[in-house]
Amino acid sequence: MWASAFVSIRASAEYFGPGALALGRLLTASVALGVVLLVKRVPPPSRQAWPGILASGVLWFGLYMVTLNWGEQGVDAGTAAMVVNIGPIVIALLSGWLLKEGFPPMLLVGMGVSFAGAAVVGMSTSKGGGSSLTGVLLCLVAALAYGAGVVSQKPALQHASPLQVTTYGCFVGTACTLPFAGQLIDQIPDAPLTATLNMVYLGLFPTALAFTTWTYALSRTTAGKMGATTYAVPAVVVVIAWFVLDEVPGWLTLLGGAICLGGVAVSRRRPRPAPSPAGVPE
Repeated sequence: MWASAFVSIRASAEYFGPGALALGRLLTASVALGVVLLVKRVPPPSRQAWPGILASGVLWFGLYMVTLNWGEQGVDAGTAAMVVNIGPIVIALLSGWLLKEGFPPMLLVGMGVSFAGAAVVGMSTSKGGGSSLTGVLLCLVAALAYGAGVVSQKPALQHASPLQVTTYGCFVGTACTLPFAGQLIDQIPDAPLTATLNMVYLGLFPTALAFTTWTYALSRTTAGKMGATTYAVPAVVVVIAWFVLDEVPGWLTLLGGAICLGGVAVSRRRPRPAPSPAGVPE
């Protein structure tokens, strides 16, 4: 679903500003998740969970979405993909240091392979010559916000459910983007219905559903391993753009996507246990 978000963002970005698009997406997700909370009668999270919820809401839901939308106005999609794919590396480094998850060799090797694949995809789709320094820096800020936001979620999951962490983080992100409400109100009447529906889709599926699914999985594994799985996104984006936007990928793009998936597979492998010394009973 996150892969499909890139296609929907491209379809809506012509009609909505970066902040307005982020606010519309988050408002839609907040309404959907809020209804789920009311129906299931889920209480607010405990006080211990709030530091992580606030941090992830500001960084991942708020800052990441705005800066990524903004940055893509100054760089092409290929360059943006290369820069944003620093995010999983940030997750691995921060989780290994702050969350004491360590630095498993297979995880680091797999992430290195996947980043190389993402770079190949980025270079193969880059138009060249059109990237501004501001756009690159904004995409870098988005990558750092994404990485720090994911790491912030992990401690919160010790005190709250995945649904609580996702929903209240989304509420916080929505509050952060409220200054763009005027832009959103001005731009909706002039936008075609398809662009508005794309924004609603972004809120319901890549945000409400995908973020909740992500948080559920994050509660059951390490942040570093979860970050590595997102390297599958560039490969899936290539396939979706092929079928939805009729953008036929070149052989270099397909090769980069295959390398991304191979790196994810490597990162998920467990190291083989050391063989028992001969003659020693197990």
